[in-house]
Amino acid sequence: MIDFGFDKLALIGAVALVVIGPERLPRVARTVGHLLGKAQRYVSDVKAEVSRSIDLEELKKMKGHLEEAARDVEQTVAKNIHQTGAELNESWNPTAGDGHTEINEFNRYDTLLRPVPPYRNPKKQWRLKRSAMPQWYKQRHGIRGKAQSGAARVARFRPPPSSV
Repeated sequence: MIDFGFDKLALIGAVALVVIGPERLPRVARTVGHLLGKAQRYVSDVKAEVSRSIDLEELKKMKGHLEEAARDVEQTVAKNIHQTGAELNESWNPTAGDGHTEINEFNRYDTLLRPVPPYRNPKKQWRLKRSAMPQWYKQRHGIRGKAQSGAARVARFRPPPSSV
Protein backbone atom coordinates (compact mmCIF):
# COMPACT_ATOMS: atom_id res chain seq x y z
CA MET A 1 0.00 0.00 0.00
CA ILE A 2 1.03 3.60 0.39
CA ASP A 3 4.16 4.04 2.47
CA PHE A 4 3.77 6.71 5.18
CA GLY A 5 6.70 7.76 7.32
CA PHE A 6 6.51 9.41 10.72
CA ASP A 7 6.97 12.91 9.29
CA LYS A 8 4.09 12.48 6.81
CA LEU A 9 1.78 11.16 9.53
CA ALA A 10 2.66 14.09 11.81
CA LEU A 11 1.92 16.59 9.00
CA ILE A 12 -1.45 14.93 8.24
CA GLY A 13 -2.34 14.94 11.97
CA ALA A 14 -1.50 18.64 12.31
CA VAL A 15 -3.59 19.57 9.23
CA ALA A 16 -6.49 17.42 10.51
CA LEU A 17 -6.29 19.11 13.94
CA VAL A 18 -6.55 22.55 12.33
CA VAL A 19 -9.26 21.65 9.79
CA ILE A 20 -11.49 19.36 11.92
CA GLY A 21 -10.89 20.78 15.35
CA PRO A 22 -9.87 19.16 18.61
CA GLU A 23 -13.46 18.25 19.63
CA ARG A 24 -14.32 16.08 16.61
CA LEU A 25 -10.82 14.75 15.84
CA PRO A 26 -11.00 11.57 18.09
CA ARG A 27 -14.35 10.51 16.59
CA VAL A 28 -13.11 11.09 13.02
CA ALA A 29 -9.85 9.21 13.77
CA ARG A 30 -11.84 6.28 15.19
CA THR A 31 -14.11 6.22 12.11
CA VAL A 32 -11.11 6.34 9.76
CA GLY A 33 -9.47 3.50 11.73
CA HIS A 34 -12.61 1.35 11.40
CA LEU A 35 -12.80 2.03 7.66
CA LEU A 36 -9.14 1.19 7.15
CA GLY A 37 -9.58 -2.05 9.12
CA LYS A 38 -12.56 -3.03 6.94
CA ALA A 39 -10.57 -2.22 3.80
CA GLN A 40 -7.65 -4.37 4.98
CA ARG A 41 -9.97 -7.29 5.80
CA TYR A 42 -11.62 -6.97 2.37
CA VAL A 43 -8.23 -6.95 0.61
CA SER A 44 -7.06 -9.99 2.61
CA ASP A 45 -10.31 -11.85 1.79
CA VAL A 46 -9.86 -11.10 -1.91
CA LYS A 47 -6.24 -12.30 -1.77
CA ALA A 48 -7.29 -15.51 -0.01
CA GLU A 49 -10.05 -16.15 -2.59
CA VAL A 50 -7.62 -15.61 -5.47
CA SER A 51 -5.05 -17.96 -3.90
CA ARG A 52 -7.77 -20.58 -3.30
CA SER A 53 -8.89 -20.39 -6.93
CA ILE A 54 -5.28 -20.70 -8.14
CA ASP A 55 -4.76 -23.74 -5.86
CA LEU A 56 -7.99 -25.25 -7.14
CA GLU A 57 -6.89 -24.84 -10.76
CA GLU A 58 -3.53 -26.45 -9.95
CA LEU A 59 -5.30 -29.36 -8.23
CA LYS A 60 -7.57 -29.82 -11.26
CA LYS A 61 -4.54 -29.90 -13.56
CA MET A 62 -2.79 -32.39 -11.27
CA LYS A 63 -5.95 -34.54 -11.15
CA GLY A 64 -6.09 -34.56 -14.95
CA HIS A 65 -2.45 -35.62 -15.20
CA LEU A 66 -2.94 -38.39 -12.63
CA GLU A 67 -6.06 -39.68 -14.38
CA GLU A 68 -4.21 -39.71 -17.70
CA ALA A 69 -1.28 -41.58 -16.16
CA ALA A 70 -3.66 -44.08 -14.55
CA ARG A 71 -5.39 -44.69 -17.89
CA ASP A 72 -2.01 -45.24 -19.56
CA VAL A 73 -0.96 -47.71 -16.86
CA GLU A 74 -4.31 -49.51 -17.10
CA GLN A 75 -4.02 -49.81 -20.89
CA THR A 76 -0.44 -51.05 -20.66
CA VAL A 77 -1.34 -53.64 -18.00
CA ALA A 78 -4.40 -54.81 -19.97
CA LYS A 79 -2.30 -55.13 -23.13
CA ASN A 80 0.40 -57.09 -21.31
CA ILE A 81 -2.16 -59.38 -19.66
CA HIS A 82 -3.83 -60.06 -22.99
CA GLN A 83 -0.48 -60.71 -24.66
CA THR A 84 0.67 -62.99 -21.84
CA GLY A 85 -2.65 -64.82 -21.88
CA ALA A 86 -2.37 -65.40 -25.61
CA GLU A 87 1.19 -66.71 -25.21
CA LEU A 88 0.09 -68.93 -22.32
CA ASN A 89 -2.82 -70.34 -24.31
CA GLU A 90 -0.54 -70.92 -27.27
CA SER A 91 2.06 -72.77 -25.21
CA TRP A 92 -0.50 -74.61 -23.07
CA ASN A 93 -2.65 -76.10 -25.81
CA PRO A 94 -1.12 -79.01 -27.71
CA THR A 95 -0.68 -78.48 -31.42
CA ALA A 96 -2.23 -80.83 -33.89
CA GLY A 97 -0.25 -82.43 -36.69
CA ASP A 98 -1.39 -79.85 -39.23
CA GLY A 99 -0.05 -76.89 -37.19
CA HIS A 100 -3.42 -75.72 -35.82
CA THR A 101 -3.82 -75.33 -32.10
CA GLU A 102 -6.70 -76.93 -30.27
CA ILE A 103 -8.60 -74.61 -28.00
CA ASN A 104 -9.57 -76.35 -24.80
CA GLU A 105 -12.21 -74.43 -22.84
CA PHE A 106 -10.80 -75.61 -19.52
CA ASN A 107 -7.31 -74.35 -20.27
CA ARG A 108 -8.23 -70.91 -21.47
CA TYR A 109 -6.45 -68.12 -19.64
CA ASP A 110 -9.51 -65.88 -19.91
CA THR A 111 -11.46 -68.09 -17.50
CA LEU A 112 -8.83 -67.48 -14.86
CA LEU A 113 -9.37 -63.73 -15.05
CA ARG A 114 -13.07 -63.81 -14.14
CA PRO A 115 -13.86 -61.33 -11.36
CA VAL A 116 -14.55 -62.88 -7.97
CA PRO A 117 -17.89 -61.77 -6.49
CA PRO A 118 -17.62 -60.00 -3.13
CA TYR A 119 -18.25 -62.06 0.01
CA ARG A 120 -21.65 -61.69 1.64
CA ASN A 121 -22.39 -63.24 5.00
CA PRO A 122 -25.59 -65.23 4.46
CA LYS A 123 -26.67 -65.11 8.13
CA LYS A 124 -26.36 -61.36 8.61
CA GLN A 125 -29.53 -59.89 10.04
CA TRP A 126 -29.40 -56.18 9.33
CA ARG A 127 -32.32 -55.12 11.50
CA LEU A 128 -31.12 -56.94 14.59
CA LYS A 129 -28.73 -54.95 16.75
CA ARG A 130 -25.74 -56.95 17.81
CA SER A 131 -24.03 -56.25 21.10
CA ALA A 132 -20.29 -55.80 21.27
CA MET A 133 -20.16 -58.00 24.37
CA PRO A 134 -20.69 -61.76 23.80
CA GLN A 135 -23.65 -63.46 25.49
CA TRP A 136 -21.46 -66.01 27.32
CA TYR A 137 -19.45 -63.17 28.89
CA LYS A 138 -22.62 -61.47 30.11
CA GLN A 139 -23.93 -64.70 31.64
CA ARG A 140 -20.63 -65.53 33.32
CA HIS A 141 -20.26 -62.08 34.92
CA GLY A 142 -23.91 -61.55 35.86
CA ILE A 143 -24.68 -58.73 33.43
CA ARG A 144 -28.39 -58.27 32.89
CA GLY A 145 -29.62 -59.40 29.51
CA LYS A 146 -33.24 -58.32 29.93
CA ALA A 147 -34.89 -55.28 31.46
CA GLN A 148 -36.44 -55.77 34.89
CA SER A 149 -39.06 -53.73 36.66
CA GLY A 150 -38.24 -52.07 39.94
CA ALA A 151 -40.42 -54.48 41.96
CA ALA A 152 -38.80 -57.51 40.33
CA ARG A 153 -35.34 -56.12 41.06
CA VAL A 154 -36.23 -55.53 44.75
CA ALA A 155 -37.68 -59.02 45.02
CA ARG A 156 -34.58 -60.51 43.46
CA PHE A 157 -32.14 -58.87 45.85
CA ARG A 158 -34.31 -59.07 49.02
CA PRO A 159 -32.65 -61.26 51.63
CA PRO A 160 -34.47 -64.51 52.36
CA PRO A 161 -36.77 -64.44 55.36
CA SER A 162 -35.11 -65.67 58.50
CA SER A 163 -36.77 -68.57 60.26
CA VAL A 164 -36.95 -67.72 63.94
